[in-house]
Amino acid sequence: MRILVVNCNTSESVTADIVDVAASVASPGTEIVGTQPAWGVSSAEGFYESFISAAAVLDVLATWDDPFDAVIMAGFGEHGREGARQLLDVPVVDITEAAAYTASLVGHRFGVVTTMRTAIASIEQSLAGAGFDPRGIGIRAADIPVLDAQLDLESTAAALAAEAHILLAEGSDALVLGCAGFAGLDRLLERELGVPVVDGVAAAVGLCEMLVRLGKSTSKAGPYTPPAAAKPRPGWPRSRPAAALTSRAPEIF
Repeated sequence: MRILVVNCNTSESVTADIVDVAASVASPGTEIVGTQPAWGVSSAEGFYESFISAAAVLDVLATWDDPFDAVIMAGFGEHGREGARQLLDVPVVDITEAAAYTASLVGHRFGVVTTMRTAIASIEQSLAGAGFDPRGIGIRAADIPVLDAQLDLESTAAALAAEAHILLAEGSDALVLGCAGFAGLDRLLERELGVPVVDGVAAAVGLCEMLVRLGKSTSKAGPYTPPAAAKPRPGWPRSRPAAALTSRAPEIF
């Protein structure tokens, strides 16, 4: 099984962190292939950057040459997942939905801790579009820029824990990490908070593997009917195929 993980920003270091976490939870024999757009935004932290990121990620998917069995869209709350599902005939799993689905299985109400306050509205839209409004308590921002999240993990974890305690006091019994750049911090925060903490990247890997093994893919009826191939789209796609960062999960645990 080959899963393509697309970082929503242009940072190769963030892509590497995401690939490491995805590979660490992948089943034996699952290959994780990571990439990021060649153009777009260095980080997506609000509506404007999110829409640029969506176009850049769709550009990657439209020009990708190598085969894959499923796609993980590794941008929390970012736009573009519906376009990817219309474009592709393999499962497309967005880390926002993956985290929320998983948190709903291990808790009654979940809260989200994310990066900047400007990112909250797009996360709200993403969760509402997936039908999660009744299950979510709220979203708190730790005011940590995406590209700074991995620079000092202890400091990042402490800032997230401070916001998480507020969500727990308001009724959350599970938490979601609202940024792909927080990948790998779930275990650390679980020890601190004593409740399930879900990393969307790790959750998305498990959902992709399940869908592929069940032989399920995105419906091609209704809104996900493939776009007309012959329709003129001047200047699109605009980039060459993106480079890949590959990691294969260990064969033996």
